[in-house]
Amino acid sequence: MRLKKFVALMTASSIAMSLAACGQAAKTEETPKADSVDAAADSADTQNSSEEASSEEAENGTATEDAADNSSSDVDVADNNYTSVVLGETGKDITTTIKLLTHRTDMLADDYPGTNWASYIAAFNEVYPNITVDVEGITDYAEDSLLRLQGGDWGDVMMIPGIDASEYANYFMPYGTVENMESVIRFAKDKQYDDIVYGIPSTGNAQGVLYNKAVFEQAGIDTLPTTPEEFIEDLKLIKEKTDAIPLYTNYAAGWTMGAWDAYIAGTATGDATYMNQKLPHTANPFSDPGDGTHAYNVYKVLYDAVAEGLIEDDYSTTDWEGCKGMINRGEIGTMVLGSWAYSQMQAAGDKPEDIGYMSFPIKVNGKQYASAGPDYAFGINKDASDDNRLAALVFVKWMTNESGFSYNEGGIPINAEDNNYPDLYAAFDGVEYVSDETALPGEEDLKDTLNSDSELNVNNGGDKKVQSIIEHASNGDMTFDEIMDSWNQAWTEAQELSGVEIKY
Repeated sequence: MRLKKFVALMTASSIAMSLAACGQAAKTEETPKADSVDAAADSADTQNSSEEASSEEAENGTATEDAADNSSSDVDVADNNYTSVVLGETGKDITTTIKLLTHRTDMLADDYPGTNWASYIAAFNEVYPNITVDVEGITDYAEDSLLRLQGGDWGDVMMIPGIDASEYANYFMPYGTVENMESVIRFAKDKQYDDIVYGIPSTGNAQGVLYNKAVFEQAGIDTLPTTPEEFIEDLKLIKEKTDAIPLYTNYAAGWTMGAWDAYIAGTATGDATYMNQKLPHTANPFSDPGDGTHAYNVYKVLYDAVAEGLIEDDYSTTDWEGCKGMINRGEIGTMVLGSWAYSQMQAAGDKPEDIGYMSFPIKVNGKQYASAGPDYAFGINKDASDDNRLAALVFVKWMTNESGFSYNEGGIPINAEDNNYPDLYAAFDGVEYVSDETALPGEEDLKDTLNSDSELNVNNGGDKKVQSIIEHASNGDMTFDEIMDSWNQAWTEAQELSGVEIKY
């Protein structure tokens, strides 16, 4: 891993769409959007993984030879990969303890308003009583997990942090080839490199806007906004006719600001190739295209809301945990966060029925799109013992196929055969899901390099740059165009440093 990239990633917060929470384990009927999400998943965003894995290892989902030397039993991991695991049978003879490193510290609490880690593990142990799962939560996961990964002291399973795709095989056991994995999971390409899959998404998310239905009704809003202009007008109605905060920024939490990056690709362009293929080759990508689309018009929504006093009184004192109950009680009108947040807001008070989720208010040629993609992915330590690698593999597949985790989180199911979508996706009727396609061959790490050199960290923990929009809009010391010009300059300099060909 390049030192410069590692330092830059250490200073970045985690991607907001990667911090999910659990709701209840109830089931719902399949929604009409299942096929649409399946189609989007087929073109899932690729961050590829390392050339060090051999094709033989890839087919079998095995660890490296070095890892094999750490075997603590006669279990042959070479005969096991994700697709070969038969839940309820594979690994039943193993007695071991595995460690899971997670960003979901909230799920460690006994009073967590949903399904917590203890409940999931108890259910897992009904099938595998001899596999003990210890969970360690890290609050500042984006930074601290990288340090743990580098140090090697992280356990057997972790949520893969923001490292270069070419580094995956240095740390994680392969699950199998992309071709094999796409037949059993959605978003199989998200954590792959050189056609080898190193991470299984914990759940999938769509990108939209949380809102309180009762607040909208009180403000006289009977039609959901579909353009930035309509959205700002609705925020003004909320301020005028209710006591609710029109748009809650969650500035103080930091990582929540990175959520805005998730809307600049599929949502704002309708183009699955934009984020990973076109953006690195685009000149001045933060300029106004003049048609109400692209990154400029996504970030301008935030700037205008701040400049017109449509946010909280003091953005520096926002409270992430507190905001959940606030929107449930009708004290907040809207929040821009991924679908992962929906179940948390529902569970935070007595009025879950008032929590709504709508597509981001932007149109491309008269049509609305919604970016869809994976959450944090489970990676298995390639240097763990054979027992622990196999036990970890069984646990990951159980979480994906049997636990109900995706549904409980209000997420898109990862099991390709599971079409049981939460109710919230019914609100996206007529909206087309877009899932980012892979980078161009030979450019798997280009966007990461540009992010590092420009320090913009687009869709990779870029919370500080989005926070700066709020700061400048509030202080009135920079116009929105001046902010975008400075970002364009940083991106251009990074492109020049890497000798990037400008194509768009």
